[in-house]
Amino acid sequence: MASAKPHDKSPSIKKGKLSAQRRPEVSGRALRTAVLLATAGVVVIGVALALILSLSPRGSGTSGSAGLPAGQTETDPKLYSLTSAADAVGFHQTTAPNVGVVENLPAETTLLPGSASLLSVGAPAPDFSLLTPTGEHVRLSDFRGRTVLLEFFATWCPHCQAEVPHLMRLFSALQPERFAFVSVNADSEDAASVYAFHRWFNIAWPTLLDPGTRPGSFSQAGGAGPVTEEFGVALYPTFYIIDPAGRIKWRGDREKPDALLLQELTRASGK
Repeated sequence: MASAKPHDKSPSIKKGKLSAQRRPEVSGRALRTAVLLATAGVVVIGVALALILSLSPRGSGTSGSAGLPAGQTETDPKLYSLTSAADAVGFHQTTAPNVGVVENLPAETTLLPGSASLLSVGAPAPDFSLLTPTGEHVRLSDFRGRTVLLEFFATWCPHCQAEVPHLMRLFSALQPERFAFVSVNADSEDAASVYAFHRWFNIAWPTLLDPGTRPGSFSQAGGAGPVTEEFGVALYPTFYIIDPAGRIKWRGDREKPDALLLQELTRASGK
């Protein structure tokens, strides 16, 4: 009977030893599983972020490098003050009744006639040299040999804002060796205001300053600059299509159908 107690205890002792031997194996398996799950989670999150970034609209309203001189970023000391001033502008998209509708109409849609002050079709387009917000000189004649879409705009104009994504798609569909886009601010706005607009939409072509005697801004309308006056701009936006030889082939103001602009650009290119 005395030996019965150790014998009774022995099964529990053996069970305890077996459990102790198995614990490291179970723990190691659990650790490996946890590591694999964590790794898979990181991969999934990374793929999701990449997809989100790839689908994000170009006009995000955040800082970017659009329109900067080659090799420069907004963190460069020379551009820091411009970036800060652009942030202070507080640019945001505005709207008005029936804005953004005309762009989707057929090319043959009957529209209001252009302003009588616009330059005549067939006349040579006046050459000019203006600055981008970052200080680069751009001449209209720099684009001789290509068909040019010249736009005059104001940053506060909801019709101009509505046109930008349409112009971006049109620009992306055209061959850069044959076509060029140039936008001139027609409201005597300063570099910060124009740069805020340019950066918001991530515009892929030059936006130029045309300062006049009555400065404007995103929050206040101004007056026409000398180039804007020379082109007879009365309404925003105003478009001129200039052929490779530098002559005006078409012009019009207010929003225009995408199909019409494409049609007239193709005609002006002669191909």
